Amino acid sequence: MHRAANGTKHLLAATLIAAIGIVWLAGCQPKPANESKSEETTQATPASQSEMVERGKYLVNVLACGDCHTPSTLGAEGRKPDTNRLLSGHPSDVKVTPPKLDGQNWSVMVSSTGTAFAGPWGVAFAANLTPDEETGIGIWDEQMFINAMRTGKQWGQGRILAPIMPWQNYQNLTDDDLKSIFAYLKSLPPVKNEVPSLIPPEGAQ
Repeated sequence: MHRAANGTKHLLAATLIAAIGIVWLAGCQPKPANESKSEETTQATPASQSEMVERGKYLVNVLACGDCHTPSTLGAEGRKPDTNRLLSGHPSDVKVTPPKLDGQNWSVMVSSTGTAFAGPWGVAFAANLTPDEETGIGIWDEQMFINAMRTGKQWGQGRILAPIMPWQNYQNLTDDDLKSIFAYLKSLPPVKNEVPSLIPPEGAQ
């Protein structure tokens, strides 16, 4: 009887060890192809339009785009942006007379609105970034905007942007960042404001 009981114990122990081994091996098996694909698909889900707009708003604020593209007034406490003309560029009704720059003490000057910039390039005006179709970026598409930021050219293939525009920094943004910025700009209320063309430096042809 004692020998039979020991045999039963050994049999139960062997069965338990075998069961543990099977469970361990099952856990080590690769996941089915369809299960892995499902997880990859979930991770690659693109951001929604609203998420892109929020991301774009965040980036535009961090990059301080409004410091140049939103008209402001200057007072004792500094600049106060005109939120009714958010990112609408240099006001068309504000005329600018090119200042005299000596190239030594003063090489760059900024208008009182913070949207016109005089320098060796002449006088450049901050563009209208709202989606107005006649005076803003309303007819731009996403790829045109990305190309402009990558190449520093109007429309991504036109004239070179004025040197005051720091596109050399913005070209390092990812495509997703630029797409988000564009989505935010397109979500803004359109403001009809025709920004003046660049005034070339004195003596330039």
